[in-house]
Amino acid sequence: MGVQAYVYSLRLEPETMAKLKVVAKSNGRSVNKEIEIIAQQHIAAFEKKNGPIALETNP
Repeated sequence: MGVQAYVYSLRLEPETMAKLKVVAKSNGRSVNKEIEIIAQQHIAAFEKKNGPIALETNP
């Protein structure tokens, strides 16, 4: 398991959360992991279209 680097509180409509729970369960994941994977897929699609996202490095 990776290091928890960032905690973010997310507000969702009740219907969206209920549907997300169904999707996560069908994929054998927690809702948190499902959201993480969705975010990673979205970022990958963005970078495929727009090129890599350059991140600032902190000293």
